Amino acid sequence: MRDNIHPKYYPDARVICACGNTWTTGSTKPELRTDVCSKCHPFFTGEQRIVDAAGRVERFIGKLAERETAIAEAEQRRAQATSPQLPVAELNLGPRAQAVLAEAGIRTVADVLARLAEGGDETMTDLKGFGLRSLADLKKELRSRGFALPGDKAP
Repeated sequence: MRDNIHPKYYPDARVICACGNTWTTGSTKPELRTDVCSKCHPFFTGEQRIVDAAGRVERFIGKLAERETAIAEAEQRRAQATSPQLPVAELNLGPRAQAVLAEAGIRTVADVLARLAEGGDETMTDLKGFGLRSLADLKKELRSRGFALPGDKAP
């Protein structure tokens, strides 16, 4: 065997962790530094600690926040679409039906529902220029938006 080819062995090499924990071991270097040890590793401590590499955690948290915002906005739009204060003009009715309803003072979905509740379909078809076809279109649009009409059977 050749002489002087092996590195010097330090039987009392000092290991220093980033958390401050130290211990001794045998090594070919007198001092070793490590980022994680058994005192601070999440597997041994039971606590969750996120080691961020290149900002991935912040990006992920940002995407989660964007998703929450999008969900909240969609919920708000859905609530506005089913609000009794929704103007009749936003329903997909023909211009003639909209004009007849406006002339009769029916401006919101709440007005339509109240009119249907007080006298049924006849109160709507009694309006000059608002026939069965316009009534059917109105009811179809209201049901598609999630409104319960008077006289409908409960599911």
